[in-house]
Amino acid sequence: MTGGKTTWPKWFRIFPLLISVFLVPHEVRAQGQEIRIAAAADLKFAMGELTVKFEKQSGTKVNVTYGSSGNFFSQIQNGAPFDLFFSADIEYPKKLEAVGLAEPGTLYEYAVGRIVIWTPADAKVDVSKHGWKTLLDASVEKIAIANPEHAPYGRAAVAALQNAGIYESVKGKLVYGENISQAAQFVQSGNAQAGIVAMSLAVSPAMHDGKRWEIPAEMHPAIEQGAIVLKGAKNKELARAFLEFVKGAAGRTILSKYGFAFPERTKKRNEDNAETLSAQRKRGEE
Repeated sequence: MTGGKTTWPKWFRIFPLLISVFLVPHEVRAQGQEIRIAAAADLKFAMGELTVKFEKQSGTKVNVTYGSSGNFFSQIQNGAPFDLFFSADIEYPKKLEAVGLAEPGTLYEYAVGRIVIWTPADAKVDVSKHGWKTLLDASVEKIAIANPEHAPYGRAAVAALQNAGIYESVKGKLVYGENISQAAQFVQSGNAQAGIVAMSLAVSPAMHDGKRWEIPAEMHPAIEQGAIVLKGAKNKELARAFLEFVKGAAGRTILSKYGFAFPERTKKRNEDNAETLSAQRKRGEE
């Protein structure tokens, strides 16, 4: 002390300044970061977990709008302000890339969707035991599916019904949801007694207590789901970062939790099935 005045070490006096230099810019960046995602309705629960985890890691705010892939495709063509498009049909992102509305080289097939017949737990027919026959039962007056005109899950449902040989018998029972999430809501609310919905919704907390039967993948075209960064993205680097997060181990773990398959596994399974069928034909010819 000198003359009753405290003399603080120089480093102590500048410490608050150092803190402000290192921490404040990061805080400002985090508060200003935001990406907007158009996501297929089958991703509602999986995307919820993906965004929470990404937000915690990056400080980025993620806003997600859910709907049918076909409707989003039209909206994006008309200038809808999204940074990323997660489609349930990879053909839509491919078309956007072809006409220059997406960032080149960002197209990514992130998952392969699966479909199930789902009924409430108190349904008169046990779908887990009776499969397709459930839909023919007199107690099932309405069957909810997504609108096949713009929802890939709806097209898959129709194809599966046709391949099962029961489409003509049940087409009068079909009711269409604007997207697969709305179709699922029809069954949950009792407006339909059964539905052909995405596995990713059937295993969610909201529907986990119901009963389900998985429709064999070979009975419908593969639901190849694709994502892409859009040309009009306000922050392309953040959009790319989110896509890389989905590609990584954490992202794939979450997608797998909600019943999504992955392209490389689906391809391997199809190759194995083809080999099995070929072997069976050869044995039949011998």
